[in-house]
Amino acid sequence: MASLAPELAAELRAFLAARDTVVAEIAVIQPADPFLDMAGESLRGRIFLTENESGQTLCLRPEFTIPVCRDHVAAGVAAPARYAYLGEVFRQRREGGSEFFQAGIEDLGDGDLAGADARSLADALALVRTIAPAARWTVTLGDQAVFEAVVRALGLPAGWRRRLARAFGVPGQIEALLVELGRERRSGFDLPGPAAAALAAGDEAALAAAVAARMEALGFTAASGRSAAEIAARLIEQATLDRARLSPGEIALLRRFLAIRAPLRDAVAALGDFAASLNSGMAPVIAAFAARAERLADLGVDLGAITYDAAFGRPLDYYTGLVFEIAAQGLPGPVVGGGRYDRLLTLLGAPAPVPGVGFSVWLDRLERAR
Repeated sequence: MASLAPELAAELRAFLAARDTVVAEIAVIQPADPFLDMAGESLRGRIFLTENESGQTLCLRPEFTIPVCRDHVAAGVAAPARYAYLGEVFRQRREGGSEFFQAGIEDLGDGDLAGADARSLADALALVRTIAPAARWTVTLGDQAVFEAVVRALGLPAGWRRRLARAFGVPGQIEALLVELGRERRSGFDLPGPAAAALAAGDEAALAAAVAARMEALGFTAASGRSAAEIAARLIEQATLDRARLSPGEIALLRRFLAIRAPLRDAVAALGDFAASLNSGMAPVIAAFAARAERLADLGVDLGAITYDAAFGRPLDYYTGLVFEIAAQGLPGPVVGGGRYDRLLTLLGAPAPVPGVGFSVWLDRLERAR
């Protein structure tokens, strides 16, 4: 069984208590679906699953962010709240073992996004420097919102924007999608005459009528599966994705963006120069990026010691803006990971959007950095 040194636990509790937080009490047994839905099916083989007597899939908690947000939604808390946690998580990891300790802070409901982002990163840095002051820390920062604004400016269909957004931060996947977007493709649909003509014209009503006629001729009904209208909509969506492509110049532009890597103090200027060549509406996301940097400077964070990497993301579906990791030189893997997840609480059942940002610390790695 994993253990946490008593002196480290005491230091962490003192640090978290000084951050104006409420300690979150999170059950060890959690419903599995929210983790699989939000973190992806790749998580399935790394968490510990079981079922209750009614057949619901449960798991040992693999992390704290999702259950903290679920409890916040279930409690119906309207005011902003900061939650701290310190406890075990259960997940298979590459470096071995399946039971670890995590600590962190989740900051929910604060409408001052720049201020909350800056506070989260500043708190994460303060935590690792408090516990391991002699370690050499490196901070990498990315921004999902900036990447999505660049992709949106290229005029791709929504389906392609979603695929690229999900691949953000995974270089091999991004490169494969860029290759696919750069080559001519033809639709894989082999449809009879009227349906093919309607699909080529993008006429959803005519395509639905042709599909309905074909279904009737073959003896299928809507009760057998999707309706003709649903099938027509899906066919047109897929055909739109199949036809979409980027020119060599546009792909070069996207690669130029992904190659931006600079100290945070210089990143706003670098993004401004790039946006000028793109000639699109990136001003709001660059202004938000700049506001966050200003608030970090106000908190005494050295912007020259943080690296902005335009290609850096964290492979979780719920991030919407800031993403960051803190690593100790000489140790494999990040010690801290965090970011902004403004859509997560709505996906977990909140009746209205709730902004959220937070970070988690892998304490076994932090102990090795001391």
